[in-house]
Amino acid sequence: MTIIQALFLGLIQGFTEFLPISSSGHLIFVPVVFGWLDQGTAFDVVVHLGSLLAVVWYFRARLKQMFLACVDIKNPVLATDRKLAWYIILATLPALFAAFLFEQVLDISFRSTLLVAVNLIVWGVVLAIADRYATKKPEKKEFADHTKKTAIYIGLAQALALLPGTSRSGITMTAGLFNNFSRKAAAEFSFLMSIPVICIAGALALLQIALGRVEVLSASVLLAGFVSAAVSGYVAINLLMKLIQKWSFLPFAVYRVLVGILILIFLV
Repeated sequence: MTIIQALFLGLIQGFTEFLPISSSGHLIFVPVVFGWLDQGTAFDVVVHLGSLLAVVWYFRARLKQMFLACVDIKNPVLATDRKLAWYIILATLPALFAAFLFEQVLDISFRSTLLVAVNLIVWGVVLAIADRYATKKPEKKEFADHTKKTAIYIGLAQALALLPGTSRSGITMTAGLFNNFSRKAAAEFSFLMSIPVICIAGALALLQIALGRVEVLSASVLLAGFVSAAVSGYVAINLLMKLIQKWSFLPFAVYRVLVGILILIFLV
């Protein structure tokens, strides 16, 4: 892999991780389009860690507040932040269980362009339906209105993102919309949910690399991908948070369906 390829794939990862259009799906079919070899697990992990840096930096103030709330457990003023921090952890558990089941117990790995295409289309349609459903509901819940029930519900939805083309951000935002959260609240919870998932997945993958079980690319290539993903990820979060307060998720749903159809026609 060249540095140019790494920069390009990092750019793709950063934008698609936080836009509801599937980063894993794009990292599978984009190399196929250009005739590149599959970049492998190590590169995917590094660019995801770049995305992690982007979301942590964007939400640094809220994360600091949640951390202080968990440390100062007797402070009633921070009760809401403390509750939401635990809900994010709770919402992470289904995805971790599903990942362990598929990868460690069943030894299943998904890197199929057909699966990417089908999931892009199916969940794109579901996203459009959820957005339409949310539009018809006049009263919206906000970020602080999350409960244990909604956290588990959205966490179960996040587990489906193990299937490439589903989109972790897309499926969790869809679940938030069906729970009558505002687009902004659904996006915020989705982004914050990504932090523990990427942290744990990244740590496990880095362990595999350290044990020599995963082929590692050159340091310059990995660094290029990391920086590209971090910068583009931060831009993507800013962009989405601004767009969804004025428009809807429909353009992203249409994009998903169109790309899925093109994959079925030309790549499957």
